[in-house]
Amino acid sequence: MKIMNVSTPWMAIAAICALAASSGIGTVYAGQEEEGHSAAAGSLGERLDSLREGYAKTAPEAFVRVFEEGIAHVGASGVLDSAKGVGDKAPDFTLEDAGGEAVSLGALLEKGPVVLTWYRGSWCPYCNLQLRAYQEILPRMRERGAALVALTPEVPEYTRETREKEALEFVVLSDPDNAVARSYGIVYTLPAPVAEIFDGRIDLARHNGGDSLELPLAATYVVDTDGVIRYAFVDEDYRKRAEPEAILEALDALQR
Repeated sequence: MKIMNVSTPWMAIAAICALAASSGIGTVYAGQEEEGHSAAAGSLGERLDSLREGYAKTAPEAFVRVFEEGIAHVGASGVLDSAKGVGDKAPDFTLEDAGGEAVSLGALLEKGPVVLTWYRGSWCPYCNLQLRAYQEILPRMRERGAALVALTPEVPEYTRETREKEALEFVVLSDPDNAVARSYGIVYTLPAPVAEIFDGRIDLARHNGGDSLELPLAATYVVDTDGVIRYAFVDEDYRKRAEPEAILEALDALQR
């Protein structure tokens, strides 16, 4: 099973988030996002679609056009082809969690399968919806013997903030310079038009601890205890994320 859809429109999301901060657009939809979360209404996909539709109604048309072109740019960049997929060996890694403790994929796999998921940053409302949705099914993942690990290029200051703010009970790792994401083939460079929209709105250098304009796709993998990828979700549209039920189905398949 492999879902091939790369995730790039971060640009879009970031820009809109930025616009949110500078024009008040995000203030309105941030509230809607919270309401949707508290009510836990609908699937993750439905919640993401609701957020996307709200932004589309309010964002300047020029921004929307740049974002859509950015999605196409990422789709044509080759990153989807370079991304690890089903049947590939998952590259091992060791990173520090928000508390400064080393976490290794190999060590986790000795205890059971691992779900790896990347998110762009705490500035992204789509990412926050995704993390909350995965927190909701965390008990069901653990019932299946699996561990959930989220990775982001953000520095520990922000991973700690995200974990506390969203009340996340799973591991959140800082991936400096997207080193691990690069080993999974899911890194792309933010297109110049999108970077211009980000400028002055979203400080990626501060969030990620460097001047790089590289970001990871919002990819999700299920890795079995042999270190082999058994489920892969990569999508050029940042507004799409792996559905929680699809992840659980992939974990169930490992037990058959």
